[in-house]
Amino acid sequence: MTAHPFAPDWASLLGRAHSADRPIRIPAVSGARVLVTGAGGFIGAELVRVLVASGAERILLLDNCEQHLFEIAAEMSGSPCIPVLGSVCDRRLLAAVFDEHRPDTVFHAAALKHVSLMEQNPFAAVETNALGTWIVAQAAEAYGARSMILVSTDKAAAPRSIMGAAKRIAELVMLAPASSLRQSALRLVNVIGSPCSVAPIFAEQIARGGPVTVTHTDARRWFVTLHETVALLAEAANASAAGLLIPEPADPLPIAELARRMIAASGRSVSILFTDPRPGEKIDEVLLAPGEQEAGPATPNLRRVDSPAVHNLTHSLHALEEAIAARDLAQMLRIIESLVPDYHPSALLREAAVTTP
Repeated sequence: MTAHPFAPDWASLLGRAHSADRPIRIPAVSGARVLVTGAGGFIGAELVRVLVASGAERILLLDNCEQHLFEIAAEMSGSPCIPVLGSVCDRRLLAAVFDEHRPDTVFHAAALKHVSLMEQNPFAAVETNALGTWIVAQAAEAYGARSMILVSTDKAAAPRSIMGAAKRIAELVMLAPASSLRQSALRLVNVIGSPCSVAPIFAEQIARGGPVTVTHTDARRWFVTLHETVALLAEAANASAAGLLIPEPADPLPIAELARRMIAASGRSVSILFTDPRPGEKIDEVLLAPGEQEAGPATPNLRRVDSPAVHNLTHSLHALEEAIAARDLAQMLRIIESLVPDYHPSALLREAAVTTP
């Protein structure tokens, strides 16, 4: 028998239902050509809807998932959207897209995000999240784009996962000097309801009758709604903010408390089972890494961060490409640790690096 679905109101669960009442617009993109990478994803698709409502002249929807791209393109039928199926790591594709359409602004939302899955697929994590960002930024600068905004994550601050370390390298790309491209990285927190993230997994477990599995009694996360997330991206774009940016989130929420709220909202009797953190997972996330400090407000809801850049970044990125092409995990980890000194690979990856020929 199929479990009866449980579909929570995410904003109400966080006590922020009012936040979805305000429509989001990005005046900065009115009449402009915009490229959205990861356009079929949870954040990317909502951003596309806002860009259409904001009067963008042309919106290029880049995604490597045919199904997701089909869905957002079908939804936006009749709007100035052009679907592009392909990878952010495909230099020839990006050159062709940028050469033909000359986007003014790039929202880079494409990423591999699942911590435990990326621990098992480290080459894919680094190639997409780190090198993909570099490749998109190179194309954006070469073809005269004015701005590029990276959707980053709090997992990039003092990372413990390969996903977080790769996203930190993506931030370093955005912090590197560019001749004409205004580059920024918005270090976001957990977007509640994002597919395959903790809250939808809890909803599925509740629908099946439980138990709801929580990684640790003390584990806590910051959560924001999808609407709040896109509003922050719009704020960064409208303010032409550059550099590394962080939001002012509400207090972090214990994951166990989220589970209890969801169980209560379901009206069902479901138990909670505490498990151990998986490789790469933290008990608590942070928004600032050691060596970083706040540098004042960038917008009403975003703060600038002074974050150390890296010299000879291009050389290291080329070396990463070579290590990935050779499937040399040990070398790839050495390069990452040199770029991200706060990163400490999980035991899973350290053991794999020793045993890989």
